[in-house]
Amino acid sequence: MIYAYIRVSTDRQTAENQKYEILKKVAADRVHVDQWLEETVSGTKSADARKLGPLLASMKACDILYVTELSRLGRSLMEIMAILHQCMEKDARVYAIKEGYELGNNINSKVLAFAFGLSAEIERQLISQRTREALERKKAEGMKLGRPEGSQNKEVKLTGKEDTIRELLKSKVSHSAIARILGVDRQTVSSFVKTRQII
Repeated sequence: MIYAYIRVSTDRQTAENQKYEILKKVAADRVHVDQWLEETVSGTKSADARKLGPLLASMKACDILYVTELSRLGRSLMEIMAILHQCMEKDARVYAIKEGYELGNNINSKVLAFAFGLSAEIERQLISQRTREALERKKAEGMKLGRPEGSQNKEVKLTGKEDTIRELLKSKVSHSAIARILGVDRQTVSSFVKTRQII
């Protein structure tokens, strides 16, 4: 399947320029777009909160996603990298027309995927280090840490995202990749899947 994704942030913006760029590119590539997806939504919203989320979950090996530029996928660099990594893990390709990127199952993409993974790992380590330092400081100040005995939050970070996680798991997306897509830690996804018995 060949998909084209168009996103504008406000009603005042037009999608026509993006559509023109994509049509020009697919004509040059001599292919036909099977499904167009167009939405008016801020890029600060996660892919999961947009129509893009279900589209990414449904993509399979050899599928192609055309966008005019990578910023159409999201505003956050980490989110864009997670989306590209998810597509690469499925052997799906992403063509970003303005940047001239054709990301798929080739050596350049694998180098890029490695860079994405390394960046995500460094970010996780930095967050972990900052959290550990903050906890040590609070402990030194005599603050009691941890949840009071017998209490448990009914609402957690991933509450309401059960269907999305279920679809991603069905598509063989790893817990690590799901965590990057949803902006949480891998352990958060694993615990949520286990406690909510998401299959």
